[in-house]
Amino acid sequence: MLWIIVLGMATGMRTFTAITVFCWFMWLARLPVTGFNAWTATLVSVLIFTLLALGEYYGDTRPNTPSRKSPVGLLARLVFGSLVGALVASSFLEPLAGGVILGAIGALIGTYGGYSARMYLAGRVGRDLPVAVGESITAVVLSVVAMHFVCLAIASQGHEAMLRILGAFR
Repeated sequence: MLWIIVLGMATGMRTFTAITVFCWFMWLARLPVTGFNAWTATLVSVLIFTLLALGEYYGDTRPNTPSRKSPVGLLARLVFGSLVGALVASSFLEPLAGGVILGAIGALIGTYGGYSARMYLAGRVGRDLPVAVGESITAVVLSVVAMHFVCLAIASQGHEAMLRILGAFR
């Protein structure tokens, strides 16, 4: 469940990145489809969230973009961090509440930690644009790596369950 916090952190840096990567993994059939997360395995979800993420990457480079710490920006990050946490928890067939809480914690870490790191690095570099692009790339990499390990964890759960079933026939 540590990976839910990492996905939340990516959401804190870029609101739509983690949910977009989750939808791609679902659409590519890398995760089990359960009742709650079935809508993420559709091409429509992949396209909508990919377009939202790309728009966010562009918008984040604009100088007039509102702060991620504003009430609206923070609320969006908390909602999507919680949503991604719930979706991952549902893939593990675990209670959604744990995923919601861990996703929200990660989103708070990513929002405030990402902001602090960006302000520090932009001051050191002297320009915000390269740091903004680097932060977007970091959010994508964190999301893909976290989802890769989520897939491995789910596969190992399935493998362990199969071994228990086979052991019962001995």
